[in-house]
Amino acid sequence: MMLNRSITEVLIGAVVVVTAIWFLYYANSKVNFATDEDTYDLSADFRSVEGVTIGTDVRLAGVKIGIVKALNLNSETYRVNAVFSVKNSIKIPDDSQALISSEGLLGGTFLELVPGGSFDYLAPKSIIVDTQGSVSLITLLMRLGAGTSTD
Repeated sequence: MMLNRSITEVLIGAVVVVTAIWFLYYANSKVNFATDEDTYDLSADFRSVEGVTIGTDVRLAGVKIGIVKALNLNSETYRVNAVFSVKNSIKIPDDSQALISSEGLLGGTFLELVPGGSFDYLAPKSIIVDTQGSVSLITLLMRLGAGTSTD
């Protein structure tokens, strides 16, 4: 009876250890999206980055191509400079736009790059000038509620 209990405890312990190792591997693969060797940094200044944090996805056409690496508030302009990485294999046209987008009403927020039509590309450490910050859902609902009908 005692031997069966010991074997059961060992098996349960092994399952817990394997699950913990798998979880750590999975979490590490999500956090370390790409190493510095295969990405380059870009930045953009936003009026508001509500919902964006370090590690937030950077997407192009819905595909994750990088992550947000830093958010710095400029105390003179009161704008936020977002520094983000992009895979080396992805070249961003120099007239592209950076937007703070949402996956839906209950979805997460991400930084979206909308490519322009230029044949010149942004060099590493370049700044994207055309930006659109996040829009608060509460602000939109208040505007909708305060709106007047047109008769």
